[in-house]
Amino acid sequence: MFKLRKNKIPHLNKNIAILLLLSILSFNLTGQDLKLMSYNIKYDNKRDTVNNWIDRKESLIRLIRHYEPSFIGTQEALHHQVKYIDSCLVDFAFIGVGRDDGRQAGEYTAIHYDSTLYKVLDSNTFWLSESPEKVSVGWDAAMERICTYGLFENLKTKEQFYVFNTHFDHIGEKAREQSANLILQRIKKINNQNIAVVLMGDFNLRPEEKPIQQIRSKMKDGKDITERPFYGPEGTFNGFDQNMALDHRIDYIFITKFKVKFYVHIDDRMDNNKHISDHLPVLIGVEK
Repeated sequence: MFKLRKNKIPHLNKNIAILLLLSILSFNLTGQDLKLMSYNIKYDNKRDTVNNWIDRKESLIRLIRHYEPSFIGTQEALHHQVKYIDSCLVDFAFIGVGRDDGRQAGEYTAIHYDSTLYKVLDSNTFWLSESPEKVSVGWDAAMERICTYGLFENLKTKEQFYVFNTHFDHIGEKAREQSANLILQRIKKINNQNIAVVLMGDFNLRPEEKPIQQIRSKMKDGKDITERPFYGPEGTFNGFDQNMALDHRIDYIFITKFKVKFYVHIDDRMDNNKHISDHLPVLIGVEK
């Protein structure tokens, strides 16, 4: 099981925090509203005996079911982890491929979506490199990095929008800067109808760093424009350290042409107080 960590928000009055959380959970999905989650779930490292995927996966699914996002963009998920999430979310489908071969090998940046509410009209994955159409390592990156995107249509309203999900390199400074350039260029080229876009992921960058500022010059950081007060710790990376100060923000959801109703960093944990992943999930509620 997991428990809600409301005491992690010292700047909010307790009653206000509870009301805010209840409003998030009761956010009504109309034809114009949707909830999206970005979550680096930590890849299944067989050598990790302390924070093993086997011990975390059920709590992760309970968290997703509890907050009921219509879209979940995951990072670091291996094929069997993607399939596990897909098998547990009965009404969901997913798009994405493994970064090592463009099929099933290596980590995905999959996008899981509620197929009872939305359908995918187009989807693709490109590599964050000088050769984005093929399996490749870009610039000074340590490994292959990718971005998966889909054009989705609301089955009820027929309204369309794009969702992009990515994971930037953790080593290459040039790679992170060029990855931001590439994604913004791709969004401009692909989105020739100028419809709404969501860009989410683990960017391995702090808010003040140049590539994040570059993305902010073209898109809105959801946290900056949320109508309800931001909820949760400032940071999103915890390193599986229960006592770490959660002030290291490297996971984001950026948007265009959406209003942001709420923006949350979820610090829900297992009963033993362990983190479910070494990142916190980011949840956003948007409307047209």
